[in-house]
Amino acid sequence: MVHAAGESVIFKIPEGTHAVVLSIKSEQKLLELEKKLLDAGIPHRAIREPDEPWNNQLMTIGLIPSKKTDKIKKLLSQLPLLR
Repeated sequence: MVHAAGESVIFKIPEGTHAVVLSIKSEQKLLELEKKLLDAGIPHRAIREPDEPWNNQLMTIGLIPSKKTDKIKKLLSQLPLLR
């Protein structure tokens, strides 16, 4: 799932940048989060698995580094860290 962080970067990553992996309960919840990100105008990359048996299922989302931290925190603060 961490590969989404790499795919979401559209410029050189500043030194000291860290990837944070959050957990979500289901694909349905992930789809709902994707819609909220779109509605809020938060740039991201949705990673879908094209191969069988997943058939384009949404697997993970990587957020493009952004200064819209208040909007991002509002949408993600309830998600636990993946441990």
